[in-house]
Amino acid sequence: MTSIPVPENITFEQSIALTQSFMAQMQDGQFSEADLEATLSALVASENGARGFFVTYLTNEGSLPDHPTDAVIHALQSSPEVVSELLVKNLAMSAAMAITHRRNQNEEMAQGSDRVQRRTIDLIQKIQLPEVATKAAKLRQSAATGSGDYQTFLERWSYDAEQRQVIQQQIDRALGAAT
Repeated sequence: MTSIPVPENITFEQSIALTQSFMAQMQDGQFSEADLEATLSALVASENGARGFFVTYLTNEGSLPDHPTDAVIHALQSSPEVVSELLVKNLAMSAAMAITHRRNQNEEMAQGSDRVQRRTIDLIQKIQLPEVATKAAKLRQSAATGSGDYQTFLERWSYDAEQRQVIQQQIDRALGAAT
């Protein structure tokens, strides 16, 4: 198998479909590490591509995302700005949503958010991008103070004090073990 061509102006929906397709092929061992890295690098080069990849990869029911290969790590490192922004936001959103789901007594959904959180922390620690640490520190500061670079993001999702505190704790967890 060779790498899958990624459309230059890929949509979010196309990215989800492409990620689902190549994850199934990865599961079946149909991809070489080089082909996987080439496809994934092309996919995460754009925001739509990276968003579609992360939403599909991090929420996947299988175990593939629990053990990212070197090809996945290298591909994510190839687009530090796009990847770092999305990883930091995914960490915050999954941490906050776990609380929301538990408040709504939906433990199954909460466990899904916990899984996304775990996988995101794992990727943050494995890719070791300085941009992640910088963006995470800014998000942590916004969660702590209610102002700063990520204030709009936090307000957009109406995160309350408990959710902002958990976001801070998860950023500390992700960065603490990464250093």
